[in-house]
Amino acid sequence: MKQSKLLIPTLREIPSDTEGSSQTLLLRAGYIRQIAGGVYGYLPLANRVLEKIKKIIREEFEKIDAFEMSLPTLIPSELEQEAPCSNSKMEEFFRLSDRSDKEYSLGYAREEIVTKIVAKEITSYKRFPMNLFQFQTEFRDEKRPRYGLLRSREFLVSDAYSFHVTEENLSEVYEKYAQALTRIFERCGLSFQRVNGDSGLLGGYDAKGFMIISEIGKTTLCFSDTSDYVSERQCATSLYTSKKSHESLLELEEIETPNCRTIMETAEFLELSPQKFIKSVFFMADETPLLVLVRGDDEVSQLKVMRKGNFCSLREGTEEEARTYLEADLDSIGPVLLPENVKVYADLYVKDLANAIVGAKKSGFHLKNVNPGRDFQPDDFDDFRLVQKGDLSPDGKGVLQFKQGYEVGHIFKLGQRYSEKLEADILNENGERVPLLIGCYSIGISRLLAACVEQGSDENGIIWSEEIAPFAIHVVQMSMEESEQTELTKSVEEDLIKAGYQVLVDDRKERAGVKFVDADLIGCPTRLTIGKKAREGIVEIKLRKTGDTVEVRKEDLVSTLHILLNHENN
Repeated sequence: MKQSKLLIPTLREIPSDTEGSSQTLLLRAGYIRQIAGGVYGYLPLANRVLEKIKKIIREEFEKIDAFEMSLPTLIPSELEQEAPCSNSKMEEFFRLSDRSDKEYSLGYAREEIVTKIVAKEITSYKRFPMNLFQFQTEFRDEKRPRYGLLRSREFLVSDAYSFHVTEENLSEVYEKYAQALTRIFERCGLSFQRVNGDSGLLGGYDAKGFMIISEIGKTTLCFSDTSDYVSERQCATSLYTSKKSHESLLELEEIETPNCRTIMETAEFLELSPQKFIKSVFFMADETPLLVLVRGDDEVSQLKVMRKGNFCSLREGTEEEARTYLEADLDSIGPVLLPENVKVYADLYVKDLANAIVGAKKSGFHLKNVNPGRDFQPDDFDDFRLVQKGDLSPDGKGVLQFKQGYEVGHIFKLGQRYSEKLEADILNENGERVPLLIGCYSIGISRLLAACVEQGSDENGIIWSEEIAPFAIHVVQMSMEESEQTELTKSVEEDLIKAGYQVLVDDRKERAGVKFVDADLIGCPTRLTIGKKAREGIVEIKLRKTGDTVEVRKEDLVSTLHILLNHENN
């Protein structure tokens, strides 16, 4: 393919408003252009890479008997309303109405649609498991789109769904998808980490995220420094060993703490450690009041709270709601003498405290010598805290360290959560009507493109892995005025295409230096230079990844490439 015919608008200067290496390089190398905040157009080179990623996904999914379909982008609002926790997703939807005022959303997720189709069209348990996947554009009203394709408002995804009659079969197929995603990312040349994750707004269980370690990632990952334990921080756990205080329980006492609005301010005023305090965090869980208690030096994991209560939504309560439900200002709330309609969750470390300090439900005052079980009784004790750096790993091996990352793939078991609400059930082999079990498996394709660039690049440009590169070989003719070079270029191109290579030929009337800079930016795995030795039939081969070069005669080119590229791949 001739470069002069393609739209590859490379840039010499780094755009001033870019964030992160992938956004900068994809713009400079002419792969993408920004249309609006968080909205990008994919130019020919990017489109070729995306199609190759899709090809890999198709091949790996078809190996596990998953087959492609296509669901709509325009989704009637009534379908969303039927799904569990539908209200919790609304703020992230793009919404619109047709001329008849019928409301729609631009596709965010399509679990409702595919579940209804499968339940309606398949009536025999013998047809399960059923595996379906699609490629689609999804939309999210991202508050602050950043880093180009890594956090955008419009993005390309592959969504797969599996349907089952038994939990055993769901688990078996779930693991097949986990292995399929692993092979997909390996074939794309990525270094990634499979971690315990969050199933998000859809709910579910056994969530795993496929994460890229990166300083620009917004997800905090927790690693043991001596074992293979790894998890997203929101759901990470640490080794808990009860260390119940043996202090004698003292009499409850109200103390004055003027101008102390935070635990740190109060701890300094009283000359106590924050570990002596119980932090009370007020939430509205499915619009009902909930108080979550953690030790004063800890923070609440909202994900753990949502999982414990199986809540669809969880948000911090407002000042007005605190006065209404807790009869106190937010800066003075505490667990003692709460109204009966307020549910209380307490972290395990709170159970160990004795004679603790809490809010007195009166500004400028605290209660001291507060003891769980005597002065308040939580509805449940469990792990509700965010782990901290240096905590013991839950497997007892090493301590936890933090790194940042972002997700390129996500799998989880939705179970019966949707099928029960949507009445998607089936007669099993015993003639009993049971809800379908569902698994969900997602890959962020456009984010995957950016991740490959972030990991595969240097100061000169992109370095694509061979399987997803837009072209395998970039042929650069140094001078378009030299007939010997033109003849050799044409002959080389024909030989390469005949040998099965995808070839991009730089036939532009540009200086050789410009062509070399653009070739490095574009990042094809192999560059062939046809220059002054063309009359001798000699071509220079340069490997983009290593920078190694070798000169070969035209008749030995294909066999040499085969040896070099096979060696490179091994």
